[in-house]
Amino acid sequence: MDMESRGKTKGIKRFIKSFGYAADGLKFAFKYEQNMTAHIIATVLVIIFGIFFKLNLMEWLIIVLVIGLVVATELINTSIEAAIDLTCKEINPLAKIAKDTAAAAVLVFALTAVAVALIIFIPKIIALF
Repeated sequence: MDMESRGKTKGIKRFIKSFGYAADGLKFAFKYEQNMTAHIIATVLVIIFGIFFKLNLMEWLIIVLVIGLVVATELINTSIEAAIDLTCKEINPLAKIAKDTAAAAVLVFALTAVAVALIIFIPKIIALF
């Protein structure tokens, strides 16, 4: 099936509208996903610590990359959960596996982000004393 038969067209209007759809997805996640709130609070704290400890360019690049990956993974998890809820009305063990493993992906990235933050910030904290 080609894109035109699926109702997909190309063009600047569609391209610009796609940013609005993405913004809608972000708004939904920020409003309804409890874990997204935790990620945003952690992000704000890390940025404050980064400014306080005067992170260098490479440290900022790593922090920004990790933050982006955690938020993106949370958004993917939210979309997987919504798609499963849409298609699976009854309790299904395979739906549970899909939802649980998507949530586990977020947990793995979040724990990785914590490890990265500790590696960057602990030496700076120790240097204060």
